Amino acid sequence: MKSIADGLSAPRRRQLNRAVKESLRDLSNQLSVLNHHVGARLELRDVDLDCLDLITRHGPLSPSALAQRAGLHPATVTGILDRLQRGGWVTRERDPADRRAVAVRALRARNRELFQLYSAMNSSMDQICGEYSQPELEFLAEFLRRSADAGRAAAEGLTRI
Repeated sequence: MKSIADGLSAPRRRQLNRAVKESLRDLSNQLSVLNHHVGARLELRDVDLDCLDLITRHGPLSPSALAQRAGLHPATVTGILDRLQRGGWVTRERDPADRRAVAVRALRARNRELFQLYSAMNSSMDQICGEYSQPELEFLAEFLRRSADAGRAAAEGLTRI
């Protein structure tokens, strides 16, 4: 695949690389602020909301798999799951194949609350995405996926130190 950056001068390329990194940092900060406000409305801690998102997107998950995905100690996850279960967000179920194993599943009953709090952001994102062509959206989706993978790899590298 031919790079879009072909033909850029080295200083211009560095400038654009910095701009992309700054924009990603700003996005990360703004999403953290949004998530903090959503969590406050739902009486969830930021980390609880993060774990609920992981369970919703990748579940059902075992508590140890959740701890690994979230980069948290298993004992910390136990407290988070206790809070989420008390709040009616998740349930813990025994695995019929292995009665010792537990799977955590998100309960859909409260999804409407969650979706409503994110509706302004989702509407804005729909509008922004509507301004791009299919090839541009494919490019952006790939860029964001690769950026998330890079972040995941960097975090995993720090856990091995």
